Amino acid sequence: MAGSGSSDHTDGALGLLETFGLVAAIEGVDAMLKASNVRLLVQERTVPGLITSTIVGETAAVRAAVDAGRAAAERVGTVVSAHVIPRPASDVWEVLERPDPVEAAPTPPRAPAKKTRASDAYEGMTVPELRRVARTQDHPTFQGRVISKASKAELLRFLRTGQP
Repeated sequence: MAGSGSSDHTDGALGLLETFGLVAAIEGVDAMLKASNVRLLVQERTVPGLITSTIVGETAAVRAAVDAGRAAAERVGTVVSAHVIPRPASDVWEVLERPDPVEAAPTPPRAPAKKTRASDAYEGMTVPELRRVARTQDHPTFQGRVISKASKAELLRFLRTGQP
């Protein structure tokens, strides 16, 4: 599917796999790419610990790939969501193909909306899940036994703010 512009995949489908943690994201992408004839469009970290992987291809292939990716990612981590959009509108492709909107646009980024969404997802997680996500963060003092002994409130504060 190499080429220029959106003409490569405008008739195809878009697959999204959102996970907590890099290991789950990599495992999910690996399974998606091995399961079907799909192409990884982008993988991005939206908020600390939350990674969205986007694939493209024929609708049936993308559905099979997302199912395989979800199953693989769930074995090693936490899947927040998985979704397939068959034949997305052309505006959706344009948004995905633009350069990073935070760098390209002069307006401030819309990070608070994403943090709210992640905060809601964190709230529903168990303490062991929160500890697993906290361990994926690179912080010099909030690691090891500190994470093991942290309460749910302390873990939520760390994941929401990045500070212990």
